[in-house]
Amino acid sequence: MSDKALVILSTGEKDKAITGLLWATNALKNRWMEDVKVLFFGPFESLLAEDEDVQKWAAQLFEYQTPTACKFISDSNQVSEKLTSLGVQIEYVGQMVADYIKEGYAPMVF
Repeated sequence: MSDKALVILSTGEKDKAITGLLWATNALKNRWMEDVKVLFFGPFESLLAEDEDVQKWAAQLFEYQTPTACKFISDSNQVSEKLTSLGVQIEYVGQMVADYIKEGYAPMVF
């Protein structure tokens, strides 16, 4: 069993988003796994850009890692600039997700 997690935050639902942010932050902070990667995808990107509570929770994650958001989605939803200003890295993530899974990261999708 792998000791690496790939946390994909894709939900547009605030409660689920905060749950994912909380788990990822604590996994990094407390070293629950050998490695944790965090990607933002889909509706979560707009939620993060618009919701100050979600931004507050994300700021705690940013103390441990700079997550990457999907450039295609963020550009399409016109939130790339806002996400960048919050400290999010913007890149195309499709191949990145595939590569992490091939490297043994267990995907956790919130």
